[in-house]
Amino acid sequence: MMKLPAVRRYLIGLSLLAAVAYGGYEVGVRRTVSEYQGSSMVNTRVMNEVLSRLKKDYLKSEDIKSDELMYGAAQGMTASLKDPYTSFYPPAENTRSKEDLQGEFGGVGIQLGFIDKTLAVISPLKDSPAMKAGIRAGDLILKIIDERKNVAKDTRNISIDEAVSLIRGEKGTEVKLSIYREGDKQTQEVALVRDLINVPSTELSWLDNGQVAHIRVNKFGEQTLTEWETIVNEVVAKGAKGVILDVRNNPGGYLQRAVDLGSEFIPDGIIVKQKDRNKTETQGVDRKGKLIGMPLVVLINRGSASAAEILAGALSERLGIKLVGEKSFGKGTVQEAQDIGDGSSVHITVAEWLLPSGRNIHGNGLEPDVEVIYEYDEKNPQADNQLDKALEVLKSLGSSVAKK
Repeated sequence: MMKLPAVRRYLIGLSLLAAVAYGGYEVGVRRTVSEYQGSSMVNTRVMNEVLSRLKKDYLKSEDIKSDELMYGAAQGMTASLKDPYTSFYPPAENTRSKEDLQGEFGGVGIQLGFIDKTLAVISPLKDSPAMKAGIRAGDLILKIIDERKNVAKDTRNISIDEAVSLIRGEKGTEVKLSIYREGDKQTQEVALVRDLINVPSTELSWLDNGQVAHIRVNKFGEQTLTEWETIVNEVVAKGAKGVILDVRNNPGGYLQRAVDLGSEFIPDGIIVKQKDRNKTETQGVDRKGKLIGMPLVVLINRGSASAAEILAGALSERLGIKLVGEKSFGKGTVQEAQDIGDGSSVHITVAEWLLPSGRNIHGNGLEPDVEVIYEYDEKNPQADNQLDKALEVLKSLGSSVAKK
């Protein structure tokens, strides 16, 4: 089995933006732009001529800032590809794009992506200002309003970096989002007060009198494997009879983390395939897992994307694990982050990932084996009908969970 080159660290997450952080889980390979220079470089004569004429004739010459013009041109190049995940990030935005993997951010707690090229909520984060205000996965964000900054920005053709710059801000300040929800007749304006958002990669709770481990994986970041191993050790030490692996509202992250977690359950073989311009490579189990043979069910929803879909899809195809919940997001592309010498970077879609069978779910998502639409219970906000169903499915497997 050919492994993906170790030197290349890929990010396949949706942008974890807004409240959480900018640019999502896309801190990958860092290379200097000089590596990519060659005989097919773009002719910059037109750009240089436009710059010359602006400097010569533009009314407010003091507003002409060479760096901003240069960055704007670079952003225009990536935008012309019409791929929302291929983007240029100036230094300040590039710095923000790395922050979400460090654990704490300022904002409102929304993971962002695009639905039919419209800025959308992939999922609100647990206990965040967005979740408390009733923001839901799938909500479309049509306008961003910050009265303190005199901002009222329509989101048509907005980039992820611009959206995060507008939504993020100081703790205690307010931002308003104009939201359209499928099935509604009109938009609604939601006021959110920014706060610090601290998102652990993984969380463990116990169900069914301590027999079933409910492991929630919120993202695939730098600390995920360390946190995961701590949880797995507890699961083994307490003699869990089954596991519910919950990747709902997980926008993705490092490709390798999905392989790491998959290797905990899958004994051998392929976990994911990756197809670039020239070839298809495979990445498979790379360590001996401690939960091989453990009764397992996986929870997914519309906010499960990219690396979360790789993990869920591999467990489904390789082990026949039941997927419970709602259809997943459907992001099947891989981005590589390449640093440029001045602190900026360009994130480029370099490949598509495939399930072990070779199936590409980009734009389609994973269909659950047991569909359960989440129903919010106003009288009992902690109730979770999807989790309840997952536990029911786990018990029906005929494992010792059901017998004890």
